[in-house]
Amino acid sequence: MALLLIFEGILPFLSPRNLRRALFSIVQQNDKSLRLTGVASMLAGILLLYLVR
Repeated sequence: MALLLIFEGILPFLSPRNLRRALFSIVQQNDKSLRLTGVASMLAGILLLYLVR
């Protein structure tokens, strides 16, 4: 959990303007695109956990 918080804090610390732009573009996406991105992220995480284990 600590590593997640560190990784999540890197972008706002280094480039808050780019983070704001990225969040704005995410808000404008439709639900289907967000769900596909979420599924892809979860699958990538599962694959990474499998490879590390």
